Amino acid sequence: MKKKTIKALLFIGLLVLNTAVKAQSTTAAQDDVAKAKEWISTLSLNDSAKENRLTQVVATHLTTIKDWHNNHPASTVPAGINPLDGKSLSELHRQIIADSAIPTTVHESLMSGLRKDLTEEQVALVLDKYTIGKVAFTMKGYQSIVPNMTATETAEIQKLMEKAREQAVDYKSMKEISAIFEIYKTQAEQYLNNHGRNWHQMYGDYTKKIKAEKEAAAKK
Repeated sequence: MKKKTIKALLFIGLLVLNTAVKAQSTTAAQDDVAKAKEWISTLSLNDSAKENRLTQVVATHLTTIKDWHNNHPASTVPAGINPLDGKSLSELHRQIIADSAIPTTVHESLMSGLRKDLTEEQVALVLDKYTIGKVAFTMKGYQSIVPNMTATETAEIQKLMEKAREQAVDYKSMKEISAIFEIYKTQAEQYLNNHGRNWHQMYGDYTKKIKAEKEAAAKK
């Protein structure tokens, strides 16, 4: 095969590949817009101008987070140890480190864009969409595990979970989002231990209770 023919085939191949990549990117961006539009529609704002602005803010964030994640795989972070416990960094840890290096302006643009048109309660509803309602789900878990949870305990742990939610929206995968929540759950459990509770004992009692209930139900 002549060199000119080979070059021509390579050129055509590159064009086809480039077209496919662009088409895939366009489809992904369209998916982000559709998801953003769906989330904003649940707020029932009845204001098309606001809805369009907010849809663009959310879609831009989704796409930016996805692009950063895809362009900064875990392999870009050298293998090493976690200085807090000396254990080797897992692939998930390395991916979180890579994703956490995204410019802070990305998060700031999301939050300022939401707050321009929404109340704090409505902003929280949008963040819940990003994190599939993990704040409410986690709080329900704590209220089941901690006997007679006080209003003060509830408020403090709620604050921690809300911090987790806002930080987690800058990560692409649910594994990463769950890992961010684990950071704040650890802080919540430390808070309980520091204020007269025994988290290990409470959790152990709760698991025994659930096991007993399952065994009782199975016998019926």
